[in-house]
Amino acid sequence: MVRRSSPLSVTLRYAASIIILGIMIFPLLWMFRVSLLGPGGIGFERLASTAITLGNYADLFTSSGMGRYLVNSSLVAAVVVGGNILFCFMVAYTLARYRSLSNKLLFISVILVLMIPVHIVIIPMYVLMVRTGMYDTYFALILPWLVNPIGVFLVKQYIESIPPSMEEAARIDGAGEFRILFQVVMPLCKPALAVLAIQVFFTNWNAFLFPFILTSSDELRTLPVGLALLQGHQAIDWQHLMAGSSIAVLPVLILFAFLQRQVVSGITAGAVKQ
Repeated sequence: MVRRSSPLSVTLRYAASIIILGIMIFPLLWMFRVSLLGPGGIGFERLASTAITLGNYADLFTSSGMGRYLVNSSLVAAVVVGGNILFCFMVAYTLARYRSLSNKLLFISVILVLMIPVHIVIIPMYVLMVRTGMYDTYFALILPWLVNPIGVFLVKQYIESIPPSMEEAARIDGAGEFRILFQVVMPLCKPALAVLAIQVFFTNWNAFLFPFILTSSDELRTLPVGLALLQGHQAIDWQHLMAGSSIAVLPVLILFAFLQRQVVSGITAGAVKQ
């Protein structure tokens, strides 16, 4: 027997959801509204007015190099996402399908890396980039992040939920290991790889500390670093800062809006072993 909820409880749930949604979405609405204001204060009377201008966005691309920062962030995020999908998948498949003492030790090392705070490696990473000549290059922004231990762990757990019989059938048909890997197993791992791609994209798109430390030239600045440098020492130009923040957050919102179903399916898939 299904117990029906009372109209009062349903109304309270909807009211609570609307309040929580309003609290979460208000900062975004405030950011977009401030980005459309002209020079001057950002008091309530100006926020409530109907006056809007796109001059702040035009100024960012014409005078502050925002276009260059956007290209750098897009390039770095795309290469890092592609590298993580390829390398994390290959490593995870090896750890999941080939049982050996060395693979067990390697997987333990992956777990141990997850326990190390990322800020501990700031100084070693900086010294390594300087000594290898990769400081202030795209290699410093891309190479250290091509493999994500979280991605290896996630994809490995997902591959273990896939029956090995499909791979054995492909071997009987004469398929080689690489063909099995990329034409049989990889398509089955799309939900997990989608979650990995979105997580890596979000992390690298919003990264500030390492791009700020490992680069020094204006040509290699990423979007978060460029936004931080928009803040003056004496005052903050809120209109241009919010316009830049709106540009930075729009790709994230669009990506999540189109891929939210893959995110949910990737998180829940493989939760139950077959």
